[in-house]
Amino acid sequence: MTTAQRPTLEAVAKRAGVSRATVSRVVNGSTTVAEPIQQAVRRAVEELGYVPNLAARSLVTQRTDSVALVMPEAATRVFSDDQVFPGIIRGAAQELEAADKQLVLMLAGSPAGHERVERYTTGRHVDGVLFASLHGEDPLPGRLARLGIPVVCSGRPLDGAEVPYVDVDHVGGVTRAVRYLIENGRRRIATIAGPQDMVAGIERLEGYRNTITEAGLPVLVAYGDFTRESGTAAMRQLLAEHPDLDAVFAASDLMAHAALRTLREAGRRVPQDVAVIGFDDIETAAYTEPPLTTVRQPIVELGRAMTRQLLRIAAGEEIEQALMLPTELVVRESA
Repeated sequence: MTTAQRPTLEAVAKRAGVSRATVSRVVNGSTTVAEPIQQAVRRAVEELGYVPNLAARSLVTQRTDSVALVMPEAATRVFSDDQVFPGIIRGAAQELEAADKQLVLMLAGSPAGHERVERYTTGRHVDGVLFASLHGEDPLPGRLARLGIPVVCSGRPLDGAEVPYVDVDHVGGVTRAVRYLIENGRRRIATIAGPQDMVAGIERLEGYRNTITEAGLPVLVAYGDFTRESGTAAMRQLLAEHPDLDAVFAASDLMAHAALRTLREAGRRVPQDVAVIGFDDIETAAYTEPPLTTVRQPIVELGRAMTRQLLRIAAGEEIEQALMLPTELVVRESA
């Protein structure tokens, strides 16, 4: 009993009527081969059942057909009930699947994790790197870009590195939310701000401060870190320091959820006594008591847009440095 031999590159070349070198270029994704010849080679590959040697292909093309998505967060945060992280992952995975590429998820929530990511990415084990949830002036995106590795971030790097990024309109979304509160007669509007080492936290606070100041109203701020626990602590602080507040903008839906619960425990009615608005529009926002008014950000589309930009860079295309996605105020019963 004999075992059928696997089709060879030479067999594909003979079937397609081209040279072995031409078959190799087509299989390895070269765009220098005329389209009719590419079609003939692909037809021969399909008819013969030829399977390219992926390891050899990587050596020839210096491509791995994989992209890293780096999240400088602890695993407990990424895999929590914060739907921002899975939304970005889902969007990136959808685009990469359509491009026939693999997603490599890397967490860098510790110095050791950060070093591991740097070793892996500078070792050219991936064709490009997506960064989400950057904290502070992280130098890694700029360092990789200077090495010629395609890089795209969610949000502008705070260290000023010239790295392409995609983000949502934080300032515009918050401006609409706070103006809505003012137009509905609220005058003691507080905010539970996000972390000030992240672009999202910085710009959402900026939108609140600008709008409140323009209206001649007092700035009332407590700080959180986008989690429920921090939202509870910040809401208690605001009630203690400003018991006459009549509205709260929370920089994330999870902090807004906590604010609703804390206000209820304090005997404050929402929205009669205190209106509440969040940011994100996670799935549970429509099911809080009362349903949460919030700023919707297109989080899955953010992951997809980041990935599309990265693939364009990897293909040698010119892209714009910054791409901004719109946000939308979703009015429900909490405000």
